[in-house]
Amino acid sequence: MHARTGWRIGFGGGALPLALGLAIIGTWLLLALLAPLVAPFDPIAQDAAVRLQPPSLAHPFGTDNFGRDILSRVIWSARVDLQIAVFGVIFPFVIGTAAGSIAGYFGGWVDTLFMRLIDIVLAFPFLVLMMAIIVILEPGLGSFYVAMALVGWVSYGRLIRAQFLVLKTADFAVAAVSLGYGPMRVMFRHLMPNAILGSVVFSMSDAVLVLLNGAAISYLGLGVQPPTAEWGIMIAEGQSFITTAWWITAFPGIAIVTLAMGFSLLADGLGEVLGVRE
Repeated sequence: MHARTGWRIGFGGGALPLALGLAIIGTWLLLALLAPLVAPFDPIAQDAAVRLQPPSLAHPFGTDNFGRDILSRVIWSARVDLQIAVFGVIFPFVIGTAAGSIAGYFGGWVDTLFMRLIDIVLAFPFLVLMMAIIVILEPGLGSFYVAMALVGWVSYGRLIRAQFLVLKTADFAVAAVSLGYGPMRVMFRHLMPNAILGSVVFSMSDAVLVLLNGAAISYLGLGVQPPTAEWGIMIAEGQSFITTAWWITAFPGIAIVTLAMGFSLLADGLGEVLGVRE
């Protein structure tokens, strides 16, 4: 990751993907906030009389095998999945940034211990390790966040460490040390503002992975638990009816793709605007 000096803000380059990404995420956020007002039905209310109904004026996205309105469930699911994307990134971001900055600045045995810990985490497949942690704790959204924090911090730690190794030898950092400033001040007032941009841009891309992992974990029954409306759960519940009631899985699948596309566009646009390259 390389950060250029200064920001390039304008209407060319990354302005368009940034705007599109913000528009997509903003739309989903608005739907999530206004879910009680815009969702036409209760997302968990069952009606056997209209089960497995195809899309119609009454039910634009159709109904599932319990007679629940798919449109309402997709809208309410946005609350859960946006929460997954945000909190699933924040916790690894904070842990990885703190650990990576300490290792990169102090070096020596601290850096060696940091790298060996990273090697241990990377020795296991990402999703398998997450599933193991969730099973040990117990299935649920809280366990998913703990698993993401314990596994996902590695990427942020490596990014910040690499930046600190370079920046701590820069003239401004050496000057700060020469003036007698303590390690914490040098790290967080002088180095961190210059090192953090790459991690911020990466977090937008990482939100896509977190969103997909959250849907996969829920699909496997280890994340959000029924009857809560969540896109991964909806896809899992509709897989048995894929040939006869395609709408049960199609619409939550489209929702996941559009929100993931929004975060991806946001990451690309933000990287262009801030002049950050991965």
